[in-house]
Amino acid sequence: MQFTRIVDLSRTVGPDTQAFPGDREPHVERSATVAVEGFNSSAVHMSSHSGTHVDAPYHFLDGGQRLEDLPLERFTGPAVVVDATGRPDRSPVTAADLEPWRDRLAPGAAVLVRTGWDGHYGTPRYFDHPYLDASAARMLAESGVRCVGVDSPSPDSTPHGPHAPGDWAAHNVLLGVGAVIVENLRGLERVDFADPLFMALPIRLSGGDGAPVRAVAARLG
Repeated sequence: MQFTRIVDLSRTVGPDTQAFPGDREPHVERSATVAVEGFNSSAVHMSSHSGTHVDAPYHFLDGGQRLEDLPLERFTGPAVVVDATGRPDRSPVTAADLEPWRDRLAPGAAVLVRTGWDGHYGTPRYFDHPYLDASAARMLAESGVRCVGVDSPSPDSTPHGPHAPGDWAAHNVLLGVGAVIVENLRGLERVDFADPLFMALPIRLSGGDGAPVRAVAARLG
């Protein structure tokens, strides 16, 4: 058994990475070169929530599991791509919208919500994305889903500014049951084959509230 196709769903981390309002933009600089030190190396300065990344429960819950506490199975599973495209700015995705996929919402599944908002990445409109409301988050949690991904900066509505209050219902519901949330996915329309396997393994960051991932969907042949 081998992979016959692998689709990269990740953003590049670098000078063009779009940071969440109020978060730090990543900075990568050359720290060594072949010409001087005999090898190339880089210094990387970034938030734990840069680019395509995963949120651990500790991100919102002081008593929640941190990255190194979570089993690797939490970051992978059969992918269920929910089509939530064609929606207005800042509109909710509800439990009723998830109903067509209800029989596939099960423990071990990785539910990936495709809004198409990855097409606005790098623009201010990217932060006006559709979002999961509390009813949708509860349906996922109560179905046993413990890995949820979105092609936007957050499963919740992004506040209008770095100091604006936010309604974090989706984060609190999902992280509250020990789920992980993968944000800033791209290209979910390319997951167009049967039985895709999703993987988004984070670096093993000590005390991690989150970390960048290389998210992929793969087909086994």
